[in-house]
Amino acid sequence: MKLPVFVVDAFTAKAFHGNPAAVCLLENKLDEDIHQKIAREMNLSETAFIRKLHPTDNFTQSSCFGLRWFTPANEVPLCGHATLASAAVLFDKIKNVNSTLTFVTLSGELKARRAEDGIILDLPLYPAHPQDFHEVEDLIKTAIGDTQVQDVRYSPDTRKLLVRLSDTYKRSFLENLKVNTQDLPQVENTGKVKGLILTLKGEPGGQTPAFDFYSRYFAPWVGVSEDPVTGSAHAVLSSYWSQQLGKKDMHAFQCSRRGGELEISLHPDGRVDIRGGTAVVLEGTLTA
Repeated sequence: MKLPVFVVDAFTAKAFHGNPAAVCLLENKLDEDIHQKIAREMNLSETAFIRKLHPTDNFTQSSCFGLRWFTPANEVPLCGHATLASAAVLFDKIKNVNSTLTFVTLSGELKARRAEDGIILDLPLYPAHPQDFHEVEDLIKTAIGDTQVQDVRYSPDTRKLLVRLSDTYKRSFLENLKVNTQDLPQVENTGKVKGLILTLKGEPGGQTPAFDFYSRYFAPWVGVSEDPVTGSAHAVLSSYWSQQLGKKDMHAFQCSRRGGELEISLHPDGRVDIRGGTAVVLEGTLTA
């Protein structure tokens, strides 16, 4: 077996920033267990597998493909940064001739289109509902101790818990916050929560760019301690912060160690455009 494989840094224009994803192009169907073995071997937060939907399709001319995402531990229903990486491989390395690509996924059809300064993903927008703090108090305190919390929301569609920190905190506090992810799967083992979003209201621009909100994302339940930049989390964050700020267009920063910027625009039809840059840092052949 020989598969073309790429590593792409997503939601950044610079190599070694943003969120890296592996992307494999499948000319033929893989045995089910091989997907997970490859993802474990790549050992990145996500490995994406692009497959042809019909025997006559090809990666240069066709505009619709199947797409699956795997962490080193299991398959996931949605991954924004690996979708961005997949589109970048097709547009920039394979030279796909189309301006818009459609991916058939576990989360339905997702579209990626070329933009002047990156790629725009069309993702579902997931609402987050008020969550009783006491029901998730053990999880939150295990993760962030006595850090002051301003709001807690839950997204049942994505099983993500959104925790907004107090507006008294600045970006540097969130960046430097020590989060205990190791114990979270033991504290929350009901299956209700599969991802923890910590978020903070943005600050006015000064010497640094102005952002509407900041975030960090943790998913130890699926084998990812901290994800550097997370498109799927922003499908939840966009809904929340749009309501809080009264804005449809927002500029977000995920302040992990690698960091990443996202330009967000909400649709009237309950979807969201998320724009980001990419940098292809590796290409080769996977042999087994």
